[in-house]
Amino acid sequence: MRFDPQAIHIDPDYAKRGPFGGIIASGWHTSGLCMRMFADHYLTHNASLASPGVDEIRWPAPVRPGDELRLRVTTTEARPSRSKPDRGLIFSFGELLNQDAVVVMSMKAMNMVARRPA
Repeated sequence: MRFDPQAIHIDPDYAKRGPFGGIIASGWHTSGLCMRMFADHYLTHNASLASPGVDEIRWPAPVRPGDELRLRVTTTEARPSRSKPDRGLIFSFGELLNQDAVVVMSMKAMNMVARRPA
């Protein structure tokens, strides 16, 4: 109600008449949950520096109350930074899936990580 007060997310009667037939989570709320899983279970706690951004966030299916979510991440590329030799870039594709293995969110992420001296 505080951060995405659209009726489809907070009003059961309105949401029931909407295109999803009931309450669904905000995509931005879903993104926040995904980021928590990404930070806790994918990013390295001793080398992760920052992220220049995330591309192509998609919410192909709704998240509903009671859904159980899990994160699947595929590293698509890892390379040294061209401008800063003390760091590297990791590119990944993340998918958030519900209990039925339906993808409810996907994203392409880029993360900077510290590198060991050569």
